[in-house]
Amino acid sequence: MKKILLLLLLLPGLVQAQKLRVAVAANAQFVMEALKAAFQKQTGQQLETIVGSSGKLTTQIQQGAPYDVFLSADMSYPTALHEQKLTLTAPVVYGYGSLVLWTLGDLPLSANLSVLLNPTVRHIAIANPKVAPYGEAAMTLLNKRKLTGKVQPKIVYGESISQVNQYLLTGAADVCFTAKSVVLDPAMKGKGHWVDLPSGYEPIAQGVVVLQRTTQPKLAQQFITFLRSPAAQRIFQQFGYKLPTT
Repeated sequence: MKKILLLLLLLPGLVQAQKLRVAVAANAQFVMEALKAAFQKQTGQQLETIVGSSGKLTTQIQQGAPYDVFLSADMSYPTALHEQKLTLTAPVVYGYGSLVLWTLGDLPLSANLSVLLNPTVRHIAIANPKVAPYGEAAMTLLNKRKLTGKVQPKIVYGESISQVNQYLLTGAADVCFTAKSVVLDPAMKGKGHWVDLPSGYEPIAQGVVVLQRTTQPKLAQQFITFLRSPAAQRIFQQFGYKLPTT
């Protein structure tokens, strides 16, 4: 009887231990929810997601965070982890993301970004380019358009794409540079309007890697394999990602 009671007390912890802990770059937060549901339905395995900027998540991993898998917003962060021998294998590209300019108001958005010079635009939200690849891409685009100096006083930096989105949704920013995957989330339907920014920066190749500290290497690899399955790729496409060719 005592053994049964002890097992019942330990069971919640054992169940929790079976969850695969996936660190996810903020741009992939919404697509990850769809992927998570599909993976759990297909395999019966549970996932726990931890969302943040790629740079911040990388620092956490370097400091020993107990994550199993890392979905970055670029390839440089997971490659750095691989070079530091903190991964089991080299990272692979799971998709290519792209930028959009998003507003809740009726501003006349266009890919040339001229709207940013409009005096009614007081605050432009961008993810911190030091830790967020989408922020770095946004700054590259502003530099290419020769707008950085003109709009710098208007820029407010968010720690990640998630915080940038909050700046816009709460009215703290008039426009923001965000990931296309964000505005294509069904929950965002009807919230303002956006315009594609398909060029002016390098394609945002996003990498995934199994981490050295994983306690579930087989399940982690199963998830990586799932990301390349037709079902997962359809989900990525629904959220505006372009697929790797190989």
